[in-house]
Amino acid sequence: MERSQEKNEEEKIVRILSSDIEGKMKVYPGLTKIKGISWSLSNAICNALKIEKNRKIGSLSDEEIKKITEFIKNLKISIFLLNRRKDFETGKNHHLVGSDLDLQKEFDIKRLKKIRSYRGIRHSEGLPVRGQRTKSHFRKNKKKGGGIKKKVKK
Repeated sequence: MERSQEKNEEEKIVRILSSDIEGKMKVYPGLTKIKGISWSLSNAICNALKIEKNRKIGSLSDEEIKKITEFIKNLKISIFLLNRRKDFETGKNHHLVGSDLDLQKEFDIKRLKKIRSYRGIRHSEGLPVRGQRTKSHFRKNKKKGGGIKKKVKK
C-alpha cells in the first residue's frame, strides 16, 4: 500500500505561485523552479518553516503548501536575500516572484531606454550592457552569413 501512495505522490504536480513543480522533486531544488527563488532563498525557506529539504514535494500537505506560499509573499528574512533592495520608485526592500519579476525588469529596461542612459542605449541596440568585449561575440542576430565568403568558380 505504501508503494502505491509513493507512486501517487511522484505523479502529482504541485502548483506554488503559478509554477508547476513535479511531485518527485525534493523540496530544496523544487522551490528553485519558481521564478525569483534562488538556492539560498530556498534554503532559507526550508529552514524557517522547518521542512526537510530531502522530502518529496508531492508528499507536502495542502497546509504546508499554503504556508510556503504565504511565507514567500511576506518574506521575513535577511535583506541580502531579497531581489529588490532599495527599490528605485519606493525606496523599500521587497522580493518579487514570477510574472511580477518579469514585468518589473521590463519596466526598468524601458526606464533606462527612456532616459537615454548608457545601459539603455546598449539595451536598445542589442549590444552587451555590462562591459563585455564585442570583437568576437554578440554576433548572433547580425546578418546571417556575414563572414568571409568563398568565391565560386565558373
